[in-house]
Amino acid sequence: MTNEVDILVRNARLRGDKGELTDIAIADGCLAEIGKLTDCKARIEIDAGGNLVTPSYVNPHLHLCKVWTLPMMSEDALGAYQGDGMKHALSAIDLASKVKESYHASWIVKNARRAVALAALHGTLHIRAFADVDTKAKLEGVKALLEVHDEFRGIVDLQVVAFAQDGLIREPGADALMREAMAMGADVVGGIPWIEANAADAEAHIKFCFDLAAEFDTDVSMLLDDVGDPNMKTLEVMAREALARGYEGRALAHHCRAIALYPEDYLGELMQLLRQARISVVSDPHTGPLHARVRELLAGDVNVCLGQDDISDAYYPFGRNNMPEVAFLASHLLWMTREKEIATLYEMITTRAAEAMNLGNYGLEAGCAANLVVLDQPSVSEALRFHTQPAAVISHGRLVDAEKMRELARLGRG
Repeated sequence: MTNEVDILVRNARLRGDKGELTDIAIADGCLAEIGKLTDCKARIEIDAGGNLVTPSYVNPHLHLCKVWTLPMMSEDALGAYQGDGMKHALSAIDLASKVKESYHASWIVKNARRAVALAALHGTLHIRAFADVDTKAKLEGVKALLEVHDEFRGIVDLQVVAFAQDGLIREPGADALMREAMAMGADVVGGIPWIEANAADAEAHIKFCFDLAAEFDTDVSMLLDDVGDPNMKTLEVMAREALARGYEGRALAHHCRAIALYPEDYLGELMQLLRQARISVVSDPHTGPLHARVRELLAGDVNVCLGQDDISDAYYPFGRNNMPEVAFLASHLLWMTREKEIATLYEMITTRAAEAMNLGNYGLEAGCAANLVVLDQPSVSEALRFHTQPAAVISHGRLVDAEKMRELARLGRG
């Protein structure tokens, strides 16, 4: 390789490497070489000081059109979503939908910009971002997120999801708006079939989403069985549909909280289906009292990752696009506290999440895109313990301007 590169990270500790420190050379937006690079020079040198350097964080689930809308409504939806074993989750969705009567891209952009700037500060450089599409929200959320997508190009990569939050069959006209959203440039088709009135309508919802995804050649993301009802099994229906259509590896399942209530024999059958369809599961255990049985899914060789889900909206009052913070919370909620389990949690916000989102060229090998976090801590457990902003964030081979991101994060505060 050339002796002069764009960025050189020296004295980096790589995950799982307890021995000698290493150097990472970055050129033309990619990782050029990793090793002891004594003769290499760079325009920018960063001394990691023996601390951890890893691929950047990945957030596969964020309702970006809703961030910081909690002050615009009562806490009734929050109570319905988190109360009584999540039996009233549908009521929570209906209560939360009222805020969309005042949706306008102008203020959604400001809120979303702040959230994405926070992501950049915390080293979260890939987000699957949901925008509600229905007769109340219309296309205002999609317009806003597409604008933020373009604004942060080369800093934080957004996959914008056109999301039928209030249903398709129960929300006449949403299907046409979904197609229009995809034509505008949304990246992923998003569904939520479990809220439909019956199993037949839920299946129709799923089929429409796959039809639309096939039409635009995109992935599918669906919020499934997000309710305290063991009879809710739209995850199985989606998995079978993915297999029938040859959509293996392109359908992502979110929440799936009813898994917590499934009997063991059915869970075993379901996991076999998920493996066959190569469906990953995104769990957000901090935003609701039920959550998918993450440990069992992982033991069953199903890919599982973590998402932020919400930031100060009708379903969750906190959040800041800080994925190590999400993993820290998940460690307690899932009782994943042993060294190997903590390492898995870190994978669930990096490599496993990247796999779920079908991110190409992601990783820490020569030739991968140079998306890295340089931490202030020497180990994964310490990174989760403190979940502070990284010492440096490198996106597409360039240092993220932390001061600019801090200023953008102050916009839209409320």
